[in-house]
Amino acid sequence: QVQLVESGGGLVQPGGSLRLSCAASGSIFSINAVGWYRQAPGKQREVVAGLTNAAGTNYADGVKGRFAISRDNAKNTVYLQMDDLRPEDTAVYYCNVLVVNTAGSLSNYWGQGIQVTVSS
Repeated sequence: QVQLVESGGGLVQPGGSLRLSCAASGSIFSINAVGWYRQAPGKQREVVAGLTNAAGTNYADGVKGRFAISRDNAKNTVYLQMDDLRPEDTAVYYCNVLVVNTAGSLSNYWGQGIQVTVSS
């Protein structure tokens, strides 16, 4: 079993910054890919950023140049650095990881979601 715990969200003014963290624990052998998603009120969930071992990073057009996804392999933790935040970034943010567990099986896991609110 693998658990994901998100942290780092909250309320920030436009132009401010936040860093989200997603810490994975449990029977992890390796993490092959990780992504950040968000869902605003009344809207569908959308991909924000992704990081794969094979292809590196990718970003949604609306956050390119402002957000950065990264990993700390020693801690099994993925981050989303968010700079120059805008009100339209307000959403619940979810991390997603593709994990090979210690038994050798490949599975997908979701974090619990964390609120990011950008408002003056």
